[in-house]
This record gives sequence, C-alpha cells and structure tokens, in this order.
Amino acid sequence: MGYAILVVDDEKEIADLVEVYLRAENYEVYKCYTAEQALEIIDHYPLDLAVLDVMLPGVSGFEICRHIREKYTYPVIMLTAREQEADKITGLTLGADDYVTKPFRPLELVARVKAQLRRSTQYNRGGAEESGIITVSGLVLNLEKHECFLNEKPLSLTPTEFSILWVLCRNRGRVVSTEELFHTVWGEKYFTSSSNTVMVHIRHLREKLGDSAERPRYIKTVWGVGYKIEK
Repeated sequence: MGYAILVVDDEKEIADLVEVYLRAENYEVYKCYTAEQALEIIDHYPLDLAVLDVMLPGVSGFEICRHIREKYTYPVIMLTAREQEADKITGLTLGADDYVTKPFRPLELVARVKAQLRRSTQYNRGGAEESGIITVSGLVLNLEKHECFLNEKPLSLTPTEFSILWVLCRNRGRVVSTEELFHTVWGEKYFTSSSNTVMVHIRHLREKLGDSAERPRYIKTVWGVGYKIEK
C-alpha cells in the first residue's frame, strides 16, 4: 500500500537521503526544505505520517507539529540535532509520537516510520489481533474503529495516545509498569529516559480527559511503578 509521507528538513542532503530510503520502501514522499512548503502540503494533501526537523529557519518543526495536531491525528516523528531532553519533551507535548536524534542511520528512521504506520493502521483499519469495545466510567474505546468517546463526546487521540489508553483500560484494576507500557506501545527496548516519553504522553492524555495527576478520575500514577486505571 502506498503511504504518503511528508519529510521536512532544511538540510537538503538529509531530506534527499531520507526520501531515497522511503521511496525504496514504496512510500509516496512529499519533500520540503522550508516550513512554508510543508504547511502548504499539510493543508492540501492527504498524509499518513510526517517527519519534521525541529531546527527550521523561521517556523520551527514544533510549530508545524502544532499545526498538524489542530486537524490531524496521523503519526509525527521529530528530527532533532540536539540531545537536550527538553526538546524531546516539547515535541512530545505538542503531539509528536516519536523523535530521532541526528546524526541518525537512515534505516533506523525507516524502522521508526514503519512502526508508527503499523500502529496507526492497526487501529484505523481494524487489523488488530484483538478487537472489541472497552467501557470505563463514561470512557468508551472502540479498537476496530479507533474511536474514543468521553461521556458520549468524541476525543481526538493520536495513535500513540490511543494505544496507551487501550493498554491501561485493557488492564484496568492492575498497575502497568512504565517499562511494560513502553515496550507494549513502542515495541522497543526500555531505557531510563523512556520513562519521560511515557510521562509526557500520559500528561497529554490527562489533559484531553480533563483529568489531573493530583486527583485522577482515570489514570492514576503509582509512584515508582507505573500507571493504572481503576475498574
């Protein structure tokens, strides 16, 4: 299937290289060297995933991510040349699903793209190994349709946010460790810094649920262990 992927990087060599590797996987690639070009494509073409460089002249990759999340839930992967955890947290807070630090191996980025598309299409197209509906205190999740409702009102969740919420709801009443949650949702080896990735997505979910860490109705933090949703 020909997925459409947006690649945005003002370093021409990097953008061109990423394009070559993605086209080798039979993806349709929209390549941009400027944020202005990217915003035009986002608003006029259907996309399945976006790869955004953080450090763009003028409008940053963060701003592009924010623009995408105003309308769309497809996966976003941020490229950052900086190792600062704050940049990664910022991207995740704005709704990015993953980040890759420069310099990176093209095959690593391709693997991240495949993982995000797999997760996205798994929920959007009913290809999951398990299907069904979970209801928890006014919260309704439909795995096959990738729909989430809170008190009968639809919630717009990214594939990663939906995955996290589904795992917690499926295991309601049991504490899901941060390591287990990361491994289940991201499918990657867990490192100490991975807890920050999970934490940011949990915070984003709480905001959409109108929940709080201090007095949670849905997602409860079990300090030093992980998270749980009560029955």
